[in-house]
This record gives sequence, structure tokens and C-alpha cells, in this order.
Amino acid sequence: MALQSEVVVTTDYLTVPGARLYYEVSGSGPVLLLIPGGMADAAGFAPLVRFLEESYTVVRYDPRGISHSRLDGPGEDVPVEVHADDAQRLLKAVGDQPAFVLGHSGGAVIGLALVERHPELVQTYVAHEPPLVELLPEGDERRNDGQKIYDTYLKEGAGAAMEQFMSTAGMDEAPVAMSPEAQEFMAQQQMASMEQNLDFFFAHYLLPVTSYSPDFAALQGASTQVLVGVGEDSVGQETFDTTIALAERLGTEPVVFPGDHVGMATFPEEFAATLREFGHTEATV
Repeated sequence: MALQSEVVVTTDYLTVPGARLYYEVSGSGPVLLLIPGGMADAAGFAPLVRFLEESYTVVRYDPRGISHSRLDGPGEDVPVEVHADDAQRLLKAVGDQPAFVLGHSGGAVIGLALVERHPELVQTYVAHEPPLVELLPEGDERRNDGQKIYDTYLKEGAGAAMEQFMSTAGMDEAPVAMSPEAQEFMAQQQMASMEQNLDFFFAHYLLPVTSYSPDFAALQGASTQVLVGVGEDSVGQETFDTTIALAERLGTEPVVFPGDHVGMATFPEEFAATLREFGHTEATV
């Protein structure tokens, strides 16, 4: 066990087909599952978690192939459906009631698949800026960004691919008005954990996630309340456009969160407040 913000954090592993998932649990109340995206892991939610632990049993994890969640065999592409089933198994392991789920970036895509496949496990789902490039208009060159980045990775390596990834996503400039704590977190803890996952991200995660096509009929017919979240400062970033496109396809208005794509790290307290306002449950969290 470890202490985080004077709250006990338990850590454990869940054995799933082909991998072992590392996860962390803290707080009390209804279960809130946080699904990280891309190269991020459970630690990526650290700034946000401390503002949620009084209201939720907060569960966060490293998706298979990321950080502590090692695969049983050699690296291979992981379909979004496999990631979604991992999340399903984790929800069943930590609780017996429909949970509240927040998915961020690639994790938001995973969460959509989770609701499509296992809606009975999710009471309310918030998809924060999923990079669903297939929802961009026909002829939009950004629909091919994933393949271009993958090709760069194969030819020039992870460093060059990362530069291209940040540039095409519109996230190659530092967010404005970051607190000193957020700057330290982004520069040290989070970036260090993300760097170790670069190869797996570009080789086996990027294309399956960005090319995923949601089942809109399943999402609209699900018992789950599905909310789409977008950063107020994300205008101009690729995920802003994909998120707006998702909201339009679902026939809903997007929930506006503070900050940009990484608002949960740069404005964690305000982000948590928005999460409570729009994602309340029967326990009034």
C-alpha cells in the first residue's frame, strides 16, 4: 500500500487473457473507473484523483501493454474490443453495481466500446476527447494521420513519430496558464512514464484505436448515460473536431471541460467539479 494525498491507495494485478492488468484503488463511494489513453497509465490521473476520492471509489489502471500491465507473449496489436473487455473484467473485479466511467483520449474510445459491449456495467460514461479520425469529413487529410505517424515510426523511430504525433494533433505547444504543480507533473512524472511506452503505443495501439468506428445504434440504445466531453481550450486540436463529430452523431451537446486535451492534469480541481456537475449519480457525487 502507499499513501497519496493522505488517502490509502491499494495496488493489485488482475489476470486477464494474455496479460496482467495493474490497477490502483482509493477513496470511497460508488466506483469511478478512469481509462487512460495513449502512452499514459494510471499515474496520469494522479492530479485529478485527489479531488475525487471523497466521493468515489476511484479505480485507475495501466491498459495492457502499457507500463506495469505486461503482455504474456510478444507485443501485438490490441483491438479496441480487447481493451474494452479488459475494462469489463476490471469493473467486475472491483464492484457489483453499475459504475461511473471516464475515458480520456484513446481511453475514451475504449470506453465507448465498453458501453457498446457491456452497457449493464456502466451507469454513466464520459468520453473525453476520443481521437476518432474516421468521424472527420471525407477528404479531410487528418483521417490518414495515424497511418502517416505509424509509417514514420517504422522508418525513423519513436522520437520522430512522437514529434509528428504532437504536431498533427495540435498539441506541440505547452498549455497556457499551467500551475507550477501541473508543470512539474507534466515535465517529470507523467512524461517519464509515457516515454517507456512509446514503442508499444506506435507499434500496437495507435492504429487500432484511431481507426475505430463506434456502433452508434448500440450507444444510443444503451441503458448507459453517454456524455461527450471536450476541452474549452481544445479548439484547433484534432481531438476537438473528432469530439464534436461524435457528439453530433450521438445527437447530444458536448460537455465543456476546463483546459485542453490534458485538462485533467492542468486544471484538475476544476475538471473534477465539472465531472461531478454533469456526471452525477444517485449517490449525488
